[in-house]
Amino acid sequence: MKKVELLAPAGNLEKLKYAIHYGADAVYAGVPDFSLRVRINNFTPETLKEGIDYAHKRKKKVYVTLNIYAHNQHLKEVEKHLKFLGTTKVDGLIISDPGIIRLAKKYLPKTEIHLSTQANTTNWQAAKFWYEQGVKRIVLAREVTLEEIWEIKKHVPKLELEYFVHGAMCMSYSGRCILSKWMTGRSANLGDCTQPCRWQYNIKNQISKVKYDNDEILTMGVEDAQKRFVVDLEEDKHGTYFFNSYDLNLMAHLDKLIEAGVTSFKIEGRAKSVYYVASVMRAYREVLDAITQKVSAKKLKNIISKNQKELKNLVNRGYTEGFLFGNEPEHNFDNHNSENGYKFVGQIEGAEKKLNIVRAHNEIFATDKLEALTPEGIFPVKIKKIYNDKMEEVSEAHGGHEKRYFFQSDKILPEKALLRKKI
Repeated sequence: MKKVELLAPAGNLEKLKYAIHYGADAVYAGVPDFSLRVRINNFTPETLKEGIDYAHKRKKKVYVTLNIYAHNQHLKEVEKHLKFLGTTKVDGLIISDPGIIRLAKKYLPKTEIHLSTQANTTNWQAAKFWYEQGVKRIVLAREVTLEEIWEIKKHVPKLELEYFVHGAMCMSYSGRCILSKWMTGRSANLGDCTQPCRWQYNIKNQISKVKYDNDEILTMGVEDAQKRFVVDLEEDKHGTYFFNSYDLNLMAHLDKLIEAGVTSFKIEGRAKSVYYVASVMRAYREVLDAITQKVSAKKLKNIISKNQKELKNLVNRGYTEGFLFGNEPEHNFDNHNSENGYKFVGQIEGAEKKLNIVRAHNEIFATDKLEALTPEGIFPVKIKKIYNDKMEEVSEAHGGHEKRYFFQSDKILPEKALLRKKI
């Protein structure tokens, strides 16, 4: 079995450490100014360098994102940032703009260049072009099917292929709009856009109220001015979700992707919590390890099933297989998020005098039945006593501050274990 990589998102230094602890082979991260994650991204040049050093000490890799499409005014700062990265030992640069690729070759000639999914590589001729420009790896567009991956690898066998296998998807996949394809069957990405975003829409059916699970839902229909296309809309107490895509989940098809030539499996989620990153990494790590160890088909099926249940316990919009098998992905018009089974309540930061040091994120009561998530498994935890930072016994712990609690429980938990409780 060829070596494959599990690639994790890292929105800050803490998430980088948790991703590695829970099974990532590599992480991708970037400072806000040059990354496609400006919000909820706390990396600075200093913490980025610290993260690279932390990963390398554990024989893991870090790929830095510079995947904005730069305008002229950005170039000086890009050059400055590339010079800084030259003082680190970054393993690769994720870039979409040809101009930035040119600058990267100038300032970091020995550093791998990975082409971002924003460059929208969807065919082998494009892949070959980029390979000839010195790109070592391409993050394939989300629209690329399994059959197309096979063909790209066949024509450019030395090129590394990376593919998103889990996480949120935008309505405009890989930065492209699919409204025209979705509504009329004519693809904007092939030069045949019918521009439905610019059409005039009128109310076709008047707003009505429907009772559903004790909630009141408003329903209405809108129709384009030429009366060709009708879209039914629903609005609950959270709003309406006209452009709401399901989340991607390809856990059941990792073996097929390996056979097709994918060498890096990418998880989306730089803006997600440490609990989300740890949970997803742990689940995919177990499945990938089972595949590479060539366990029986029956055992692999059971491992996938068990971990799919865990993924359903995370907040999600419902799951889809995306474009992998040539279908248009489903869209979630009914709900913003599905109901998750657990609430993330705390992190274990070590132990002191047979007490677990806990950073609380949500309320934890001494009577709660908790579970601890670790890389090795998920274990029940029974709380015996809770002490505050002054070592006074209390009946509950709460998040939203920097103080730590001390838990006496039926077991000492390892550092970076995560606590959760059933909702």
